[in-house]
Amino acid sequence: MTPTLWIPGEPRKYGNYVRAVERAGGRACFDGTPEACNGLLLPGGGDMEPWRYGQSNTASRNLDPARDALELDLLERFAALHKPVLGICRGMQSINVFFGGTLSQDIPGHTQIDGVDRTHPVRSAPGPFDAESVNSAHHQAVDRLGGGLRAEQWAPDGIVEAFRHTRLPVWGVQWHPERLPGPVGERVFRAFVELCRENA
Repeated sequence: MTPTLWIPGEPRKYGNYVRAVERAGGRACFDGTPEACNGLLLPGGGDMEPWRYGQSNTASRNLDPARDALELDLLERFAALHKPVLGICRGMQSINVFFGGTLSQDIPGHTQIDGVDRTHPVRSAPGPFDAESVNSAHHQAVDRLGGGLRAEQWAPDGIVEAFRHTRLPVWGVQWHPERLPGPVGERVFRAFVELCRENA
């Protein structure tokens, strides 16, 4: 079978994600019923509204309240069904907030430079996120981990770069595997598509 992954949004905005899913043996879906898909992929984007994790706005930008509400609703629906979820960059942050965690609203040293992703080393636990270095293009990050989430990768400054839920098939990466050349990014998508296949 070909696992199907629901991506909330317009297909034209997420070509990199679609190609990464297809290379991994899956199929991206944008129409129909989300829960009919085998998994959920929450892509990168702007910042979440800070009130959703108990803070006032000190550095958050490009807010999209409708997207916040949609992603949190999708997380509730997929978690209730124990279906796999992969959050990338903003998607990882949405997962953390959904499980009661908080975010750091502005961190140094992780944004793009002149529109190009940074690359930095990481320390990884064994598993699908195993890597020596990853790309970076964000100014916010996980602060306090949400309930049930376990960090599995860290930047040199301690920023959590990947996590997994201890009971649910829910993964998050702070970097962008869909635009990281080579086997590291491909490994994440292949492992997640296989997780969706096993849970189908």
